[in-house]
Amino acid sequence: MSRIQNAKKNIIYGYIGTLINLLLKFLSRTVFIYILGATYLGINGLYTNILSVLSFAELGIGTAMNYSLYKPVATNDNETIKSLMRLYKIAYRWIAAIVAILGIIIIPFLEYIVKDPGNISRSELVTYYIIFLFNTVTSYLVTYKYSLANAEQKNYIQTNIKTTSTIITIIVQIIVLFIFRNFLVYLLVESFIGIVEKLFANYYLNNRYKILLEKNIKNLQKEEIKPIKKNISALIFHKIGEISVYQSDNIIISSFINITVVGIISNYNLVISSIMQLINIVFNSLVSSFGNLIATETIHKQLKLFKVYRFIAFWIFGFSSIAFIILLTPFVELWIGKDLIIENSVLFLIIFDFYVKGHRIAINNFKVAAGVFEADKYVAIIQAIVNIIISIILVQWIGLSGIFVGTVIQGLISTFTKPIIVYSRVFKKSAKEYYIDSVYYLIILGVTLTILEGLKYFILSELNWVRFFIMAITLSIIVNLIFLITLRNREELIYLKNILFNKNRRGI
Repeated sequence: MSRIQNAKKNIIYGYIGTLINLLLKFLSRTVFIYILGATYLGINGLYTNILSVLSFAELGIGTAMNYSLYKPVATNDNETIKSLMRLYKIAYRWIAAIVAILGIIIIPFLEYIVKDPGNISRSELVTYYIIFLFNTVTSYLVTYKYSLANAEQKNYIQTNIKTTSTIITIIVQIIVLFIFRNFLVYLLVESFIGIVEKLFANYYLNNRYKILLEKNIKNLQKEEIKPIKKNISALIFHKIGEISVYQSDNIIISSFINITVVGIISNYNLVISSIMQLINIVFNSLVSSFGNLIATETIHKQLKLFKVYRFIAFWIFGFSSIAFIILLTPFVELWIGKDLIIENSVLFLIIFDFYVKGHRIAINNFKVAAGVFEADKYVAIIQAIVNIIISIILVQWIGLSGIFVGTVIQGLISTFTKPIIVYSRVFKKSAKEYYIDSVYYLIILGVTLTILEGLKYFILSELNWVRFFIMAITLSIIVNLIFLITLRNREELIYLKNILFNKNRRGI
């Protein structure tokens, strides 16, 4: 099966599963808010972040191992695959143990992290946290096996199993919320179904990949282990930086403001992350294909396809960013009420970070596919330090906006440095054209957003669902029309047109 066929299959299954999940998640969130309230929602979001912070124990091993599997999978080197998977298995058992120990150590400090929990007692907070910890620890015992399917560009296997589990979980959780109106029962449902999912995944993957059960496994040579260790040592810095940046916001909000605000922000994040999931189906489905591409094709072809990949990223993230700025607060107000909306300044910072993050998704994914981990390992630490220091200082001066100012500033550091590394290391040329395109894209977004802000003033002068949908349709037409007119002569768009309309095309 070609790279493009695998990518198509990953994308199709990904979209089917994600769309079903998103509909059910919005239904579940609505029921959750009206039955349990924003405080429990805040605890749910905060504990998710705390456990994500503890995942630093994974230290980038998964990324390094996935990269190491691309070549032996492409060449059917089963002996190397078996050796790598055994190493992966041992590493993840250690990770599970470390996360469990660190998670238990945090328990005495929960009362200091969770500010203003309302009527929720300390014993309840601890019980909820232990369930979250259990779910996280047990996930490490089977997740590593998916790496083999992903290296074969069959990400849809993991997608389908996860989708089925999520659908069942959400449906049952909605039912128990109506019956028991109890957060503990809600969490226990997720935990139980999660165990069943992991047992099934373990059984299925063992049967699909019999080599996982073979006992005759050779030890890896020092020459084979050396690049893995090098990549992991670099990814340690990236992992710590990533966690410090993207998992710290809710912890800072809970510690310096209160847990209810975490719940309010989580409603916005639900919408943004839902759209991000849909977008990432396309981009993440292509990472393993790019790993194969880099291992087998010329630099010229790699650069050509990277530019197309990045062009698609701009179009999708640019459109989504404008839509969020114009429509997200009106949507939240119509969905769950005016009391649960945030200030426009906070929204703008969140969406600007979303765009900047999306703007670099192509460069980041291509960097991962190429195995370039060492060059910017210290940049990740700098980003983490900048984010935490600025966020903690500014939250005490200007409140909630200050936290997201720190997030935006650290993101810009990565946005400026990663193109230099990828262009010099992978494409062997200057990144000048990348930055020129970045400025051009930003100008297009600014002009488009200005036009739509003017239209919003008239169309949404009175807020209701009819006017909201009129605004959404108007926005969709205007954004895509402006993009099409201003970008019509770009080589990337011409290439995509040829791919879409030429029936005799070849895949990437």
